[in-house]
Amino acid sequence: MSVREFVVLGTASQVPTRHRNHNGYLLRWDGEGILFDPGEGTQRQMLRAGVAAHDINRICVTHFHGDHSLGLAGVIQRINLDQVPHPVTAHYPASGQKFFDRLRYATAYRETVPLHEEPVAADGTLAQGATYALEARLLSHPVESFGYRITEPDGRRMVPELLARHGVKGPDVGRIQREGRLGEVTLDEVSEPRRGQRFAFVMDTRLCDGVYALAEGCDMLVIESTFLDEDERLATDHGHLTAGQAARAARDAGVRHLVLTHFSQRYTDPSEFERQARAAGFEGELTVAEDLVRVPLPKRG
Repeated sequence: MSVREFVVLGTASQVPTRHRNHNGYLLRWDGEGILFDPGEGTQRQMLRAGVAAHDINRICVTHFHGDHSLGLAGVIQRINLDQVPHPVTAHYPASGQKFFDRLRYATAYRETVPLHEEPVAADGTLAQGATYALEARLLSHPVESFGYRITEPDGRRMVPELLARHGVKGPDVGRIQREGRLGEVTLDEVSEPRRGQRFAFVMDTRLCDGVYALAEGCDMLVIESTFLDEDERLATDHGHLTAGQAARAARDAGVRHLVLTHFSQRYTDPSEFERQARAAGFEGELTVAEDLVRVPLPKRG
């Protein structure tokens, strides 16, 4: 059974709190797991959330600030300790290669699992498979930072009324899906277009072209909102977004489900992020992320 859900491991920004761990997120996409921005403490949060090293197929690091990457050392060693039975691919800004090298070999351990390094140097598609394409876009932060977007290929949805009209039933339904026609009946005559799901992960950044390109038409957008709107100047100075800025970007991009995360320790009332996001005009589904929650991707439109 395919599962598509977003598992939140940590939601703090630079400084963790009693209730928020440093960043860490796992996207379950059918039989594959993509780990985003493993900050310090990610291994323990994985344990608490029921995420195993075996669940990880890709690691995507947006940038090399500690709250987004210091957990890499432990996660990579755990992948090898547990002898994960498949290769793991790591994507990260090419400009941070020295940081990745240091984290990968922070201490001695026995390498048992192939770890393929695929650094990101520019906007573009990083991987293309049967169930999704992974692409990266440059963001605006004091150090080089990339956001990631996953796009499922468009497909067809079978329409029961059309199937019945053309007398297609039982095993023939699967056959026409696979082969494109059944006798004189074509797949287009018994189905309708089904738009593939879209997911984007946007961390530390100011508003920029990359934010809008990643968010466009997403079923789920996970995006940082480090600051509240009254601290917009601080956000701009430090290369971050406010709750209102993130929500307006999601609104303008037609996002269905907005997940806000990466909160500064200066704020103690999470509901204020939701209030400001709604005040900015976002009317879709909204989650103010908390550690260890699971957020299912919206059903296909």
